[in-house]
Amino acid sequence: MSGSRLRLAVVIAATLFGGALSGHAQAQAVKEVNKLTPHRAIYEMTLDDARSASGITGIDGRMVFEFTGSTCDGYSLNMRMVTQLTDSQGQTNMTDLRSSTWEQGDGQKFRFQSAQYLNDKLSDVTMGRATREPPNEVVKVKLSQPASAELSLPGKVLFPTQHSLALIDSAIAGKDLFQAKIYDGSEKGRKVYDTTAFIGGEVKPGTDKAELEQVSKDKGLGELVSWPVSIGYFDAKEGDLTPSYQIDFRLYANGVSRELLIDYGDFSIHGTLTSLEYLKAGECKR
Repeated sequence: MSGSRLRLAVVIAATLFGGALSGHAQAQAVKEVNKLTPHRAIYEMTLDDARSASGITGIDGRMVFEFTGSTCDGYSLNMRMVTQLTDSQGQTNMTDLRSSTWEQGDGQKFRFQSAQYLNDKLSDVTMGRATREPPNEVVKVKLSQPASAELSLPGKVLFPTQHSLALIDSAIAGKDLFQAKIYDGSEKGRKVYDTTAFIGGEVKPGTDKAELEQVSKDKGLGELVSWPVSIGYFDAKEGDLTPSYQIDFRLYANGVSRELLIDYGDFSIHGTLTSLEYLKAGECKR
């Protein structure tokens, strides 16, 4: 498995978890659809399935992310995923991925940086910023790492938190399909993905309480409405009909997700929520 694929898992997580919608029940969620809840979550990552051609026999690791901010100050997401990969020859490699992003509350600006370590040695760094420019809303990107470059992204492109909010809006509105282009700084800051999200039917509070992990029960996820979601990521330039990868998860009305499954085609990774902490939200000072 390439390091870029593992790094993509972190960026996908940023897309999924960047928008944690505040609310104690669906009615409250509808009223506060633009208010985000700071939180810290930990997921244990394991190999779900692998074809023989992948050469992978085991994946074990942990993904940690911390989301903070407000519409006034913007939204920050700091993430880290450490994963040990075992191949068919019995050899192991440790990948340490670190990512930090900041997104302006109105979605006009986005900053990102990520670093990848392979067996404790720095192997890749990406850093840049993007700005949405009027009047046609073209996104201009300036990269400083791994090399200086400037990009122009035409069309309606969403940043991660924008996408998360729109996805939750669609779920609450009862829609079963949401499509969007996403720019999140992945693949050395040069990739835009076409995404198609399939949103399953609403799961009423209390329906799956018996299936929840203890941390999910302790944090009240069983008392919230939720939706099964599946998002396919397609290469916008190639026009592929088959997704580069797909992620499935259960999305709750407070924005928390659990039961992750990241499928790259020749292998898939499962993420189990093991820790969840709601952080104090800062107040906007108008």
